Amino acid sequence: MPVWLREHCWRQTASAVYLSLPVRGLRVTSANIFCTDQYLKVSIPPFLFEAILYAPIDDTNSTAKIGNGIIFFTLYKKEAAMWDSLTLGNADKEKMQYLRENAVLKAHEKAKEEMEAKKVTKREHKKYALEATMKLEEAERKRIEDLKEKERQKVTKELELWKKQQEDAEKQKRVQKEAELREEVEQLKEKKKGKMNKTQIPSEGTSKTRLKPTKGCHASYGMFSENLKEEQLPAPRSAATIKINFTSRVFPTALRESRVAEEEEWLRKQAEARRTLSADLSELEDLKEEEKNPDWLKEKGNKIFATGNYLAAVNAYNLAVRLNNKLPLPYLNRAACHLKLRNLHKAIEDSSKALELLTPPVPDNENARVKAYVRRGTAFCQLELYTEGLQDYEAALKIDPENKTIEKDAEKIRHLIQGTMQDS
Repeated sequence: MPVWLREHCWRQTASAVYLSLPVRGLRVTSANIFCTDQYLKVSIPPFLFEAILYAPIDDTNSTAKIGNGIIFFTLYKKEAAMWDSLTLGNADKEKMQYLRENAVLKAHEKAKEEMEAKKVTKREHKKYALEATMKLEEAERKRIEDLKEKERQKVTKELELWKKQQEDAEKQKRVQKEAELREEVEQLKEKKKGKMNKTQIPSEGTSKTRLKPTKGCHASYGMFSENLKEEQLPAPRSAATIKINFTSRVFPTALRESRVAEEEEWLRKQAEARRTLSADLSELEDLKEEEKNPDWLKEKGNKIFATGNYLAAVNAYNLAVRLNNKLPLPYLNRAACHLKLRNLHKAIEDSSKALELLTPPVPDNENARVKAYVRRGTAFCQLELYTEGLQDYEAALKIDPENKTIEKDAEKIRHLIQGTMQDS
C-alpha cells in the first residue's frame, strides 16, 4: 500500500496555480513527476501524491522546481478563472480511473510526438551537415581549380616569353652569321684580286715561252693551281667556351612545366614532417617501425587505458600527437586520461583541440564530438564552472538528443546552478 502525501499548500491567481509539496528526506528527480492537463502525480515509492485538478492546465509551459526538500509547481491555467479548490471534490472512482487512463494515454501520445519531432530534427541536422560539407568541398574544389588556372596562365606566359626570347636570339645569330659571311666573302675577293695582279703576264715573249708544253712547266702549273685553291679556303673559326647556368630545382621537371604553388606546398609539408620526426631523434631511434605509426600508438594507449594505467596511456598519446598533430582522437583520448588523473585544465585543453580538429561537423564524427563536449563539460564542472559545463552538455545534447545519460547529467548541473543561485 502506498503512503499518501497529504501535506501541501497552494495559492492561485487568475492565470496560475502555485503548489508546494514537502518531500523532506526523499530523493526526487524529474522522473518521479507525472503531469498532464488535468492530472498531477508524484511517485516516490512508497510515497505517493495524486491530484485530479479542478480545471485543465497548460502542461507544456508549467514547471516543477526541486530543492531544499520541496517540490514547487507553477501550473498555468488554460482559462483565466479562480478555482474553488485544487482538486475535483465530487469525483467518483470510475471518473478518477477514467481520468488516470486518459492522462496516461495523452502522455504516451505526447511522448510519441516528441520522439517523432526529435527524429525530424535529427534528420534536418544531418541534412544540414551534409549540405555544409558539400559546400565546403565545392569551395575547396573551386579554389583548387582557380589556383590551377592561374598557374596555367602563368606558365603559358612564361613559355611564350621564352619562345620569343629564343626567336630573338636565333634571329640575332642569323644576322651576325650573315654579316660574318659577307665579311669573309669580301676578304676573299680582295685576296683573289691581289693574286691575279701578281700573276699577270708582262710580255708576249715570256708568254710564249711559258706556254711551251714541257713536262716541267706542266708540273709547275698544276702545283700553282693547287696552292691557289688552298688559299681560297676560309680560315677555321676560333674555339670558345660558353658558360650555361641552370636553375637549381628539387623536382626533375623543368621550371616552365612545373606547378610552383603545389610544389612549394608539398615541400613545406615534407619539411614539417621531417622536423616533427627529428624533433627528438634520440627518442625515436629505438622505436620499431609500427611504433612510429600514430594510429598504432593510439590503439596501444586505448589498451593501456583499459588496464587503469593512465600515466602510461598519456605517454602513448603524447608520442602519437608528436608524430602527427592533425589527428583529433589522440587528443580526445588523452583528455579522458587527464580527467582520471584530475589534470582538469589539461583535459579542457585537449578536448578543445579535438573539437577544433573535428571540423566540419558531419555524421561520421558525431560520436567523437559528443565525447569531446562531455569530457570538457565534466572538467568544467569539477572546477565548479557549472555554467560553462552546462553549455558543453547542452551542445552534446543537440548532437545526440536521445542520449538519456547526458540529459540526466545536464539536469543535475541545472539543479546545482539553481541551488548555488538560491544559496547566494
